[in-house]
Amino acid sequence: MKAIAGEKLMWNENTLTEKLGIKYPIIQGPFGGGLSTIKLLSTVSNAGGLGSFGAHILSPSKIHALISDIRISTDQPFAINLWVSDHDEGGLGMQREAFDEYISYFKPYYDALSIAPPAFPEKYTEHYEEQVQALIDAEPPVFSFVYGIPSDDILEQCRKKRITTIGAATTLDEALAIEAAGVDIVLATGLEAGGHRVSFLDEPENSLFGSIALIPQIVDRVRIPVIAAGGIADARGVSAALSLGAQGVQMGTAFLACEESGTSQMHKELLFSEVAYKTVLSRAFTGRLARFIPNEFIRSIENSAPLPLPFPIQSFFTSAIKRAAGEQSNYQFASLYAGQGAPLLKHKKAHDLLASIVSEMNQFKPSIN
Repeated sequence: MKAIAGEKLMWNENTLTEKLGIKYPIIQGPFGGGLSTIKLLSTVSNAGGLGSFGAHILSPSKIHALISDIRISTDQPFAINLWVSDHDEGGLGMQREAFDEYISYFKPYYDALSIAPPAFPEKYTEHYEEQVQALIDAEPPVFSFVYGIPSDDILEQCRKKRITTIGAATTLDEALAIEAAGVDIVLATGLEAGGHRVSFLDEPENSLFGSIALIPQIVDRVRIPVIAAGGIADARGVSAALSLGAQGVQMGTAFLACEESGTSQMHKELLFSEVAYKTVLSRAFTGRLARFIPNEFIRSIENSAPLPLPFPIQSFFTSAIKRAAGEQSNYQFASLYAGQGAPLLKHKKAHDLLASIVSEMNQFKPSIN
């Protein structure tokens, strides 16, 4: 969207908001592993932002049902997120003998939480190819994705059905690849972000760029709108991201801490405590690098020579541990995603968070040419 000569657009009026059909360029980060909820998504979308739902653990039929249920809660745009890469090398499965061996490595954690170990599975994860077709058939307004780029055929189907696409990049090279593939919008996610480091052209440990360096590099080299993510928790972060050339922001930890999210009450409370002042990057819970509040489980796995296993096998073995730790309020064994912006958190309701940012941004009265 271009301003008429002599006219300035307000901070929330740009190509991104026009393309997404939203009032405010604030995107709620999609949470996987059951942490997303329709209530959180609809609260954000109904308030003028873009609510999101992480669906990478859902079966195709559940994805289709999810999108139908979301449409009951909101008539505003929303995003469904998938992981393009559904396994790492060596992560497709293992023989029964190896499975039993690795159960023994995890047994102390199962015993500590008084839970039974998982049974030998038919599969360790849902398959992206089946999930994405179900998503396209259900036609959500926005399809966001991480860990790669969908095929040309998938992107063409999205264009035909007017599904807007958002691809996540952790480096400039990834952003350029996303644009070259014909994706509509690129998400520039800095190392400060909580949750998984979604690199796909190189190992995430080799792709750790801070937001203040990454955002302008990408803005200067791509023509498509850029969304900034990583360490943004209030209006100051939003204003900074826009000053660096981004047209919007994605906020994860700030919305995860809200009562509408699907994480445990313990996790929400810890995000507002001094425990969240320090975070670490680890592969302990899923086999893929992610940012967490550190605890005993992470330290123990990091010091276990055979572990962690490749994704999604590591995630399969730890899923019961994560669930039980949350239910039992056992901080030391829980999966506690957190970004480096957690010490800035103030709001416990999604509507209040978004309203506060909008109010402060309107007071700043920033504008773009």
